[in-house]
Amino acid sequence: MQLPEEAVAATALIEVVRISALPVKRGAPYPGRAVAHWAGAEAADALTLIATLPGGKQHRCGFAPGWSIRAYEDSLDLALFEAAFCFSCHEVRMHGAAVPPALATQFFDADTAPAQALLALFRAATP
Repeated sequence: MQLPEEAVAATALIEVVRISALPVKRGAPYPGRAVAHWAGAEAADALTLIATLPGGKQHRCGFAPGWSIRAYEDSLDLALFEAAFCFSCHEVRMHGAAVPPALATQFFDADTAPAQALLALFRAATP
C-alpha cells in the first residue's frame, strides 16, 4: 500500500479510531471513538506495517470500515491524513491535505499476514 511519504516522515503521533459511522461529507473525519494513541517507535512500526500491505482486489461490501488511523505531526493541530480500513471489501480510503488523489482509494489483500497483523493491532487497541 502506498502512503503519502512526506506525511509519513512528519508523523509524530497516530490516533486509532474505532469507526461508528461514515462521515457526513467527503473528506470529513470518520466518526468514532479514539481507542489508542501510538507515538515514536510504535507509530513508525504501524506505518511500516501498513506500507507492507500487499495490493488486492475490491470485494463488494459497500465499504463499512471498522478502524481508521489519523496521523499528526508534532503540533497535533490538523491530521496530516486519515486512512479508514475495511477488512470486508479490502479497501482503504485516505483523505487529508497530504494525500494526492492517486492514493485516496486503494485495495489490499486482507487475508495476508501483514493485514491480519494490522487487524490484530486494531483489535488489541479496542477495549
